[in-house]
Amino acid sequence: MSDRRQQLLDAAIEVLGTRGLRALTHRAVDAAAELPEGSTSNAFRTREALIGGVLDRLVEVETEVWQRLATGHSAPPSDPEQATLLVAQMVRELAGPARQLTLARHAIFHEAAFHPGLQERIGAARQRLAAWGEPWLAHLGSRDPRADYLTMLALIDGLLAIQLACPDPTFDPTPSIRTALRGLSAG
Repeated sequence: MSDRRQQLLDAAIEVLGTRGLRALTHRAVDAAAELPEGSTSNAFRTREALIGGVLDRLVEVETEVWQRLATGHSAPPSDPEQATLLVAQMVRELAGPARQLTLARHAIFHEAAFHPGLQERIGAARQRLAAWGEPWLAHLGSRDPRADYLTMLALIDGLLAIQLACPDPTFDPTPSIRTALRGLSAG
């Protein structure tokens, strides 16, 4: 991805994460990126193309967040407590320092409810992430890693949605994640 394209997509994520989906316009992205008017429309001719580009960038950035947190773990953790702490750290990151990114992702997910093309792209991204997440859950003792992976995604997204909508300074996702991981590894 070119530096300019990445700059535009990061600016679009900033617009989505700070002002919401209705504020996402080519002009707003140009301003946020501090680029000349028309820069965004030259790179992304339609709003749909811009939203698709944002989705791709979100997947890339969130994967980087996960990889950064998982650094030092050459293999999936076999200890549910170690996995709990790692996932809880990721959730805290996505609800705190990466809050803007998570708000942007939720805005894109909302938009996808009305656009089958986005739904397909989100489905493909989920499959790529499942190829990574399911082996982790199998390593923890899951008898049905696919179903347990979807359950963990639902839990994580639910925890994030609640924290984003009603921020709690004492937010700690650890107990919920621990309960879920113990349940799946108990088989």
